[in-house]
Amino acid sequence: MRIPVRADSRFMRVRLSRWIAMGFGSGLSPFAPGTVGTLWAWLAFAVLERWIPPIGWAVLVVGGFALGIWACSRTSRDLGVPDHGAIVWDEIVAFWLVLLFVPAGFGDRLGAFVVFRFFDIVKPPPIRHFERTLKDGLGIMFDDVLAAAYTLLLFALWYR
Repeated sequence: MRIPVRADSRFMRVRLSRWIAMGFGSGLSPFAPGTVGTLWAWLAFAVLERWIPPIGWAVLVVGGFALGIWACSRTSRDLGVPDHGAIVWDEIVAFWLVLLFVPAGFGDRLGAFVVFRFFDIVKPPPIRHFERTLKDGLGIMFDDVLAAAYTLLLFALWYR
């Protein structure tokens, strides 16, 4: 068995895949890196949404998911841990998906943030099943997309 590597800025700077998987440094937070990565996603979305139309965000989400499979696979292998806490690209892409469909108001987005983090942490069925059965980058990315889908379903029901 391989000894896990320490996830720090020196480790991250060596490869582009690590920069991406670790959310450009947001995953290095010593406290709640998944939450910090999700906040980074929200900030990036808020800054860029003036220049990127919804179709552009859809392309970014799909492309980010594919890129994440590669980056997260490689980074988890390099770290020696299947889904290390510093890997937050999955939260970033999944929360971008949520923000693409949730109304632009601060209250709605704050609610979406709380609900998404809840589903990502609790992992209700079948999220936990897919987290255990899918391996490498696909498994890392897919469970967060399911958390995003649960979030969007809850918001759709709320607004209905």
